[in-house]
Amino acid sequence: MTWSTPKDLKAQLAQLWERGELLRDVVTGNVRFPLRLTLKTPSSADITDRFDLVRAWAAEITAATALHLEWQDIRHRIQGPQRLPTNAWINSVEDALICLGKRQEWVRFTTLVSETRQTHPALLPWLERRPLQALELGGDWPRLLAVVGWLMDHPRPGIYLRQVDLPGVHSKFIEAHRSVLAELLDLALPPEAVDATKTGIHQFSGRYGFLDKPTRIRLRVLDARIRMVSGTAFPDVALDADSFAKLDVPVRRVFVTENETNFLAFPHAPEAIVIFGAGYGWDALSRADWLRRCSIYYWGDIDTHGFAILDHLRRSFPHVESFLMDRHTLMAHKALWGTEPDQVIHDLPSLTDSERALFDELRDNRIRNNLRLEQEMIGFGFIRGAMESL
Repeated sequence: MTWSTPKDLKAQLAQLWERGELLRDVVTGNVRFPLRLTLKTPSSADITDRFDLVRAWAAEITAATALHLEWQDIRHRIQGPQRLPTNAWINSVEDALICLGKRQEWVRFTTLVSETRQTHPALLPWLERRPLQALELGGDWPRLLAVVGWLMDHPRPGIYLRQVDLPGVHSKFIEAHRSVLAELLDLALPPEAVDATKTGIHQFSGRYGFLDKPTRIRLRVLDARIRMVSGTAFPDVALDADSFAKLDVPVRRVFVTENETNFLAFPHAPEAIVIFGAGYGWDALSRADWLRRCSIYYWGDIDTHGFAILDHLRRSFPHVESFLMDRHTLMAHKALWGTEPDQVIHDLPSLTDSERALFDELRDNRIRNNLRLEQEMIGFGFIRGAMESL
């Protein structure tokens, strides 16, 4: 049968709920009811051939909760006068909520909208855009509003999240709701209180003027004559980025490696340090102007991502040279080749001609599909030889 059942009619209402349209009406004031539903009815041939089924169908539709039916009297040539439903309506939002079993949710959302309209009307567009998410956050909504209100009173506060002093609100609550809070704060705060250059939840603090946890830069001294820590010949130290930027040590060469074991075992070298790299996060290093006077060597995996990191680093330090990221090193370790799961395919404009040639071979899979040589696979004697050649 293709005739509409009560379940089919309820499904039409359920779609409106699941798309958030019924809740959205609370914010916009849109009047949706009475709402006509699509009702597929039996044909004249059905009345002839399936009369008992048609009569049972009509009884089932009639018994459906909250439906208002329009009826039509027909005279059938075989069955005689008959009365069948032709249209189905939901007369009011109350009837729709009864049908869906969503009255409690409706009341909660209505209360939430009312409170927001009174205290933070600038956030109503968010409730209109994300009504179902707002309903899920109902228990947390008062605390979210409290955070928004606090930042409206204390724009760009210059403190850590931990220092926000609100009853029932702690830094973990704010951190857990950064995505939602960012959307709310962008609506509530004046443009000058939002740093639009900071995007994504990881830059939440900077976007709204909180202090960020300091970035740590880890380094090892490779020359015993560099007295960074008294009584220690080759110290392994971690500094915040600001302290690193202010270092005043006789360093002429800086090596950057992405692998911790290579960092720890890196050969000693005169006037040199080695830095444990941070992937694509080079902003902290770029604050250290003294690095621009040093020779910098980057050692990453020989794969497309390794060259992408090198390209990115050169945006801050154009004079960076690659270290052990050449075709000779790759071919000398053929037995240790691995696989790169996802390749970088966009162009890398900061590579040298020889680096770009190898990068193209890798991304175009000319040597082998998804080829990678991880830096920790390179023999230590090979590393010493490369160091001596410098």
